[in-house]
Amino acid sequence: MDEIGFNIMDREALWLAPYAMHSCDTAGREYDEPSHPYRGPYQRDRDRIVHSSAYRRLAHKTQVFAGEKGDYHRTRLTHTLEVASIARTIGRVLRLNEDLIEALALMHDIGHPPFGHAGEDILDEFTRDWGGFNHNQQAVRIVTQLEYRYPEFPGLNLSKEILAGQRVRDKRRSDGPRLQPLLEVQVVDAADSIAYDAHDADDALELGLLEMDDLLAVPLWEEAVDRVKSRYAALDAKPFRRAVIHQILEMLVSDLVESTCRRLEVSEVASPEAASGSPTRLVAPSEAIFEQKSDLEKFLFTRVYRHPVILTERALAGDALREMFHQFSQFPERLPQSARARLEQDGVARVVCDFLAGMTDRFALEEHRRQKNT
Repeated sequence: MDEIGFNIMDREALWLAPYAMHSCDTAGREYDEPSHPYRGPYQRDRDRIVHSSAYRRLAHKTQVFAGEKGDYHRTRLTHTLEVASIARTIGRVLRLNEDLIEALALMHDIGHPPFGHAGEDILDEFTRDWGGFNHNQQAVRIVTQLEYRYPEFPGLNLSKEILAGQRVRDKRRSDGPRLQPLLEVQVVDAADSIAYDAHDADDALELGLLEMDDLLAVPLWEEAVDRVKSRYAALDAKPFRRAVIHQILEMLVSDLVESTCRRLEVSEVASPEAASGSPTRLVAPSEAIFEQKSDLEKFLFTRVYRHPVILTERALAGDALREMFHQFSQFPERLPQSARARLEQDGVARVVCDFLAGMTDRFALEEHRRQKNT
């Protein structure tokens, strides 16, 4: 590696903690490539993810709320960017590899189909005899097989640490005993949880599915409200709500950093392997905040994710995907040529699943209308 490349490694050696994943220790890629003169391996991974088609499509995929309701609430893309921001903040304090963290964060949701978890449930229903559908598995499938951006290899040829970090997110895995992932992976998981705890409540309030007073039943929310009131004498409704959301993020991130630092100090881990060998996750909130987060998540499940408006949208979206799955399965010749080329290798059900999963909400609705009218 040339002088510029050595400088990348030198900077990591000076800054990163011994338990961080250093670029020089990467297990490499499935297809060997020469190193880049001024970008480390995980920075290259980040760039490949950002330039992928699957990443761009996140801008038009549902996070929780469908796009017809306005432009304020999160899409999969804005959620992804918020997770990356939170994760990099945490990773910098812990002196972890920020390039690896950012790549993991930007990739973590690219396997999601249209219409959020409603879409995932439908695709899983129709592919259970072929291994089912899980957005974490699908993300790996996308970056190893389905994206075609380079002439030398299929997929994006990402570093093995990125692929392993995504695979460990699949809660249904049964490929042997579960070991703790790299600390960088743990940080992204924690940041994801923090992001949707705060932002799903924010979106629900903006859309009128909740009122501020409803959330006062949740201790974490109530404490954040008290802190904002003690700092600001009077705020209008919207600035007040946003100040509360900021306060919740501050509380959750600060607690996570402090409790993780204590665990790292007590455990005396001195390598990424030692951190992964811990019997419990080292990047985790304190017990008190964990309980408060759990209370908030239970509240969001019953009052937001199970809200009649959301359930109605889920049912309509599910019907659309269900009908399209039957249509394309019965008439696979209607699939685009790139999908038809994989029919013999992957089978009709998996190819149709891949095609539907790659759709944005808007394209899926347009395709469904087109099929209904023909």
